[in-house]
Amino acid sequence: MRHFGHLAPEVRQRLFHREPVEFTADSPARLLSAALGATLYSPATRPRLADDILKQAARGVVSMVLCLEDSIGDADVEHGEENLVRQFAELAARPARADLPLLFIRVRAADQIPDLVRRLGPSVRLLSGFVLPKFTGERGLPFLEALQAAETASGRRLFAMPVLESPELLYRESRVDTLEGILRVVDKYRDRVLALRLGVTDFCSSYGLRRAPDMTAYDVQVVASVIADVVNMLGRADGTGFTVTGPVWEYFRAQERMFKPQLRQSPFLEVQAVELRARLIEHAMDGLLREISLDQANGLLGKTCIHPSHVLPVHALSVVSHEEFSDAQDILRPERGGGGVLRSAYTNKMNEVKPHRAWAERTLLRAEVFGVAKEDVGFVELLAAGIPG
Repeated sequence: MRHFGHLAPEVRQRLFHREPVEFTADSPARLLSAALGATLYSPATRPRLADDILKQAARGVVSMVLCLEDSIGDADVEHGEENLVRQFAELAARPARADLPLLFIRVRAADQIPDLVRRLGPSVRLLSGFVLPKFTGERGLPFLEALQAAETASGRRLFAMPVLESPELLYRESRVDTLEGILRVVDKYRDRVLALRLGVTDFCSSYGLRRAPDMTAYDVQVVASVIADVVNMLGRADGTGFTVTGPVWEYFRAQERMFKPQLRQSPFLEVQAVELRARLIEHAMDGLLREISLDQANGLLGKTCIHPSHVLPVHALSVVSHEEFSDAQDILRPERGGGGVLRSAYTNKMNEVKPHRAWAERTLLRAEVFGVAKEDVGFVELLAAGIPG
C-alpha cells in the first residue's frame, strides 16, 4: 500500500516531486507509525465490514480500527466479536489481500486479545494489532501482557496503540503521576507500541464540554493543556518519545458531492484556493483543517477519524511541501554536521542546523510516507485530485 496509491500514476507524477513510498503491514515500526495517517474507525458490528474495508482502501485509507468499545452498545460486544471473526475470514479468502489497510481491533478488556487472536485462526495474518482503551500504567499493563502472549501464541507481529483518555490524565492533581506510569509501561513494551492515541472526546465529557464545529481541541484550554503535557513527556524527539496521533474530529458533511462539479470544471483545477476555502468554511470543514494544522504544529502525526470525508484532508495536509523538503535536506547535509546557520534555498528564512535537526529528520520521515509536493502544488490541488471522479 502507499498513500495516494488510489490515484492514477500520471496524476501522482503531476502532483509529487517525490512520490510516497510503498509499505506493507510487515514494514519497520518506525515507518508504519508515521504512515498511519487518517485512522478510520468503524463499529465491529457492521454487517458488510469486509466490503467496507475494501471500499475504503480503494479510496486511500491505509489504517482502520474495528471497534468493540465505545462505538457499540454493551449488549452488542459478543455479536461484534463473532462478526469480526467472520469478516476477517471473508477478507482472507479474497484475492486482493495486499491492498488491505493496516487493521486494528479496539477491545474493552485484556482477555479479549488472546481470545480473538485464537478465534481468528489463520486470518490473524491480516491483523496489525489492538487499540487499548483508557490506558494508564496500572490498567495498561495487563493489555500489553496479553498482547505479548497472543503474539507469541500466533507467531504474528502485533502492535498496540494505547488510547490516552482517562480522567486521571486529565485532572491536574494526578496528571504527572499518570503520565509517569504510562511512560514506564510503554517504555517496557516499546517495540510493541506503534503509536499513542488521544481520546479528547472523553476528556471533554469529564467537564460536560463539546467543542463546536468552528473550534479546535486547542481552543478548549483544559484539553489543550493535556495535549501539551502528553507531547512534553511522551512525544520527545530525543529517542525516548513515541508517535502521538491527533484527536478525533466529530463533525462531517457530504462535501465531496458538493465540490465535485466545481473541481472537475477543467482537466485539473480551475477553482481558486480562496473559493474552495470559502466552501470548506461554509460546510463546517474549516475547523477540521485548522485542527490538522495545529496537530502538526504541536508535534502530533496522523489523526483519529470517524467519517471517510476526513481522510483526504488529513492526508493532503500531511504531504511535505517542496519548501519544507528543501529546508530539511539542507539542514541534514553531512557537511552541516558541525552546526551553524544558513539561509534557506527559498531565501525567506534562516535554518539553524543543530536546533532544527530533529524537525528535519521528522520531516524527511513524513516525506517518505506522504511524499513531497511539486513546487507549484499545494493542499487545494492534492484535495481536488483525491476526490473520487
